[in-house]
Amino acid sequence: WDMKLLNRYKPFYAPFCDLCCLCTFGKCDLTGDKRGACGLDIKGQTARIILIACCIGASTHTAHARHMLHYLLEKYGPDYPINLGSEIEVEAPHIRLVTGIKPKTLGDLVHVLDYCEEQIVHCVAAIHTGQEGSYLDFESKALHVSMIDHVAMEVADIEQIVTFGFPKGDRDAPLTDIGLGIVADATKPVILLIGHNVCSAVELVDYMRKVGIGEPGETIEVVGICCTAHDITRYTNRAKIIGPISYQVKFIRSGIADVIMADEQCIRTNIVDIAADVKTPVIAVSEKACHGLPDMSDEPEDKIVEALVSGQLKGVLILDLEKAASVAAKVAVRVAPLRKKYKVIPAEEEIVKVAAKCTYCGTCSRACPNNLPVSDAVNAAKKGDITKLAMLHDACVGCLRCESACPQDIPVLSLIEAASRKQVLTEKFKVRVGRGPVLDTEIREVGSPIVLGEIPGVVAHVGCGNYPGAGRDVGEMAYEFAKRGYIVVATGCAAMSIAEYRDEEGRSPYEVFPGVFDRGGLLNIGSCVANSHITGAAIKIASIFARRKLRANYEEIADYVLHRVGAVGVAWGAMSQKAASIATGCNRLGIPVIVGPHGSKYRRLYLGRIEDEESFKVYDARTGQKVYIGPAPEHLIMVCETKEECMVWTAKLCIRPNDTTKGRMIKLTHYIDLHKRFYGKLPEDLPLLVRTEADIPITYKDEVMEFLQAKGWKPSETPAIDPTLLERLIRARR
Repeated sequence: WDMKLLNRYKPFYAPFCDLCCLCTFGKCDLTGDKRGACGLDIKGQTARIILIACCIGASTHTAHARHMLHYLLEKYGPDYPINLGSEIEVEAPHIRLVTGIKPKTLGDLVHVLDYCEEQIVHCVAAIHTGQEGSYLDFESKALHVSMIDHVAMEVADIEQIVTFGFPKGDRDAPLTDIGLGIVADATKPVILLIGHNVCSAVELVDYMRKVGIGEPGETIEVVGICCTAHDITRYTNRAKIIGPISYQVKFIRSGIADVIMADEQCIRTNIVDIAADVKTPVIAVSEKACHGLPDMSDEPEDKIVEALVSGQLKGVLILDLEKAASVAAKVAVRVAPLRKKYKVIPAEEEIVKVAAKCTYCGTCSRACPNNLPVSDAVNAAKKGDITKLAMLHDACVGCLRCESACPQDIPVLSLIEAASRKQVLTEKFKVRVGRGPVLDTEIREVGSPIVLGEIPGVVAHVGCGNYPGAGRDVGEMAYEFAKRGYIVVATGCAAMSIAEYRDEEGRSPYEVFPGVFDRGGLLNIGSCVANSHITGAAIKIASIFARRKLRANYEEIADYVLHRVGAVGVAWGAMSQKAASIATGCNRLGIPVIVGPHGSKYRRLYLGRIEDEESFKVYDARTGQKVYIGPAPEHLIMVCETKEECMVWTAKLCIRPNDTTKGRMIKLTHYIDLHKRFYGKLPEDLPLLVRTEADIPITYKDEVMEFLQAKGWKPSETPAIDPTLLERLIRARR
């Protein structure tokens, strides 16, 4: 299956570096047609780096799932039942599809993770010097380990849903607060949660309830950044979400957080030093991210609390999650009154004073990954104009590269946040709590219109917060497609950023559109690990609607999804290795993915070649004949530079060869409308996508027919086929 995909969607490489430095034969120059001492050329080495990234991503989710499973087995036992409610019968589509296991208890998940870990080890072994030598086989292994990533994510989310009582596909999941300003004026102690493993956060809420502190927000505010924020609001919507990963340093530097609990993944690695600048103690709770802190897991609670409150220790590592929760609550209550002076945002005069050191050298602007006019803004602040600094707030990803580069050690991010004081204090939005998996009953309702094209597509906004512009751009794209009747689903940082967009009435998209998996729905599925439910929904369409066999039948299901399910992923701010493996896992299942401009740094795209008509030929399962289907979808993973380009390609990549004439007409209506809006003309590739005159949207009929005739277009001889790349699925030969 991988080779069939790679034959149509050929890898396009954009290496960062022409050298390989992975072994002591090196460094080896791989420019042109040169090969390294081990025999690899630049294509093989770049594909090897891709496999490394996908192995890291899959390992991270698998380790997350395993760590959580250890904790839950100890707490609930191996016989704890897996029950996702009466409306979900196919509880684990990925696990069933890949491993053939139908999990009934927590203990069954142990065997699933055993398989995942085994496969990851084999793929990592292939990276070793003198192992794999073909770039295509490296790509096949990257696709394989990324498929494993989706299995591991499914394990992680299922186990936390069934044990912690998270929503089980709740169409009416409640709204909760999100934004930098939700606790800006808080007089209560604030505990900030950062990471992805929610177990320590659940222990914190349970401890607060047990000792009479009450729900989050009553006595202590519990807020989160990244996926732990998503998951703790699935546990109690009284908790609040600050925002995506890009808000991490911004919020810590504000001084609002009295205690930080950091678990794993996407944590700023010098978080202890940043927090120490505002005297915020850090409690690390994961072996994977110890941050150089002393292990106090076996020390008495009172001793730990005293050391943190007094400032004797900047932070501690506590691997006993119950103890960590207790310490966090006690420290927050005691340090909050002592830290009030650190919660004051600097006045304008202070900004001008700090900016006075600027020599206008331009180093900060050159260091900025988004090429923001940082130097101009700081220099303007030096002269008393802070408005330019404030204008950088939305597009700043909080990476601090400007500060690292500044020869004058100016705290640029702090100046930006101080200049944006009014915005920071009032930045409050509404986001829907992560609802969990798509229900089987929903799949039965929408399976037919999705496959036939009458619902124009499923658009999944996923990934990190490394956006080329403001986070609300993601919300604008999601709003546009939900308004057009697409099903829009979201997870992770992207789901948070969607909330930042406001319509003319000041409502967030989650307040406008329902949380149902149906035409015009906008669903927050949950955290990173909930991505498995998005790809799982595509698998369920093949299983429930088309009645394709699920158990250990990946090739056939992926073939079905590629040619029939109009779904596309948009990872506009993809940053991490996890995002790389998530996207590549979607690709193996036949789901195309669009990444933002920073996504080109993943070094590889899967691009179709429209001039290579042979690669876009499939079998018609009803006749056995090979038929040209057109570029549908044209690419498997591609980069877009602007949100406007992304919207046009999103509509285009939902087109599938199985579309009925009505379905193709609906999809082309949106594609043409968006293309004309942003480019001012009809798409040049219409002759490749219009099969017969019946495909042409009625509102554009005359214009499109004139355009097609000028291009020499002829109707397809076989507009309606049963497309497949798999010869074994041919039912009859003529």
